[in-house]
Amino acid sequence: MIHNDYSLLGHNTFGMDVKATKFLEYNSVAELQEMIRQGMITEPCLHIGCGSNILFTKDFDGTIVHSRITGIEIVTENEDFVDVEVGGGLVWDDFVNITVENGWYGAENLSLIPGEVGASAVQNIGAYGVEVKDLITEVEGVDMKSGEIRLFSNVDCDYAYRHSIFKTDLKGRYAITHVTYRLCKEFVPHLDYGNIRAALPVDNPELTAADVRKAIIDIRNAKLPDPKVTGNAGSFFMNPIVSTEKFEELLTLYPSMPHYEAKGGAKIPAGWLIEQCGLKGMVQGNVGVHKNQALVLVNNGGAKPEEIVALSEYVRRKVKEKFGIDIKPEVNFV
Repeated sequence: MIHNDYSLLGHNTFGMDVKATKFLEYNSVAELQEMIRQGMITEPCLHIGCGSNILFTKDFDGTIVHSRITGIEIVTENEDFVDVEVGGGLVWDDFVNITVENGWYGAENLSLIPGEVGASAVQNIGAYGVEVKDLITEVEGVDMKSGEIRLFSNVDCDYAYRHSIFKTDLKGRYAITHVTYRLCKEFVPHLDYGNIRAALPVDNPELTAADVRKAIIDIRNAKLPDPKVTGNAGSFFMNPIVSTEKFEELLTLYPSMPHYEAKGGAKIPAGWLIEQCGLKGMVQGNVGVHKNQALVLVNNGGAKPEEIVALSEYVRRKVKEKFGIDIKPEVNFV
């Protein structure tokens, strides 16, 4: 499916009313390969999912590509685990719901994260103590120049916190067409991150993955705005990891500062840092910092891309001035 001079308003959750010179969608790997062979995908090219982690700063003078591959296939199954290959265009939370319904465990803590399956492998999405890298066994990509299929092992993907090779050395090179996840048959809940336990029944001996999924959905709905109502891209900034020395310095000044162990130091919630700067709920023109979650920047209606950019720079500057920490956007500026 090909569209020219195409509005991207429905393809980015910030609600930026921008256009792409060309917009293509494909329903299979073969269809994408044919598009590449025929030279239909012109540069610059950007492959998107739901547009839930993107800020379009202007019209895109190039080709936007989107996958409509949504199938799920069991690759391997035994009494302990199941490996499922999933189409990159499937909505991520739809997949999580399917895993819980089928008794495939491990993804429930990642409930209600916006986006599609392909983006999960690029971004290494994570929430409530779980990262998708711990579930991924293989990623299938199509070279956007040659059309060749390449399979990436988990190690090949070079995963780290909100990081993968698809964001660095191979950025823009491959369209992620399928992702294979290994899920457990035995439910082992992960409840020690954030306020999951507080949202669950006390001492429930029959706790299920569905209970955990519902609790996380309720938590996220309570603090995160619905992008269909208020434009946003979810968490705008990554949680910074600071050195042990810097962490100990801050802990002396802020004894109740929330933190989590991380390689080389400690991870500090960016939302907490922003809130300590007095920015939670602030409004700046048509944009603002969400009143319930300081990590989220919002389009309150009619915002221009430059307003979001200016607000993000202001927030970063205030955090840097108060804490000496540079928080970095998780959202991609295009």
